[in-house]
Amino acid sequence: MFHLEDKISKERAANMNGIVLAFIGDAVYSLYVREKMAFTCDAKAGELNRMTAEKVKAAAQADLLEKLLPEFTEEELAVYKRARNSKKGTKAKSSTVAQYNMSTGFEAVIGYLYITGATERLNELLGFEETR
Repeated sequence: MFHLEDKISKERAANMNGIVLAFIGDAVYSLYVREKMAFTCDAKAGELNRMTAEKVKAAAQADLLEKLLPEFTEEELAVYKRARNSKKGTKAKSSTVAQYNMSTGFEAVIGYLYITGATERLNELLGFEETR
């Protein structure tokens, strides 16, 4: 039986497809932003959804990534590059191809950290803008 708190080894995670890591990271990042908005804003669900969409779109993730890249470890950078350079089954909708590729890499790093249980590091990266 699988449980949400179940994690995998770094070795196994490093061998996972970068797009699969991004798939997980997309959900983790979206939940993070949704919770942050819900806990810190006194807004109705429709407004929270609009604000969340602005934060999680590829262009916004690419902007955040540019600030985070110098903070990445070698391991995180390797995950990022692998996912960024992966062949994707979908195309960028409201962003450039470069932004979409960057956001895929960003999401892969988030997914990698989440599935390996590196919550402290995950919180550090996700809270990066708040500490600057």
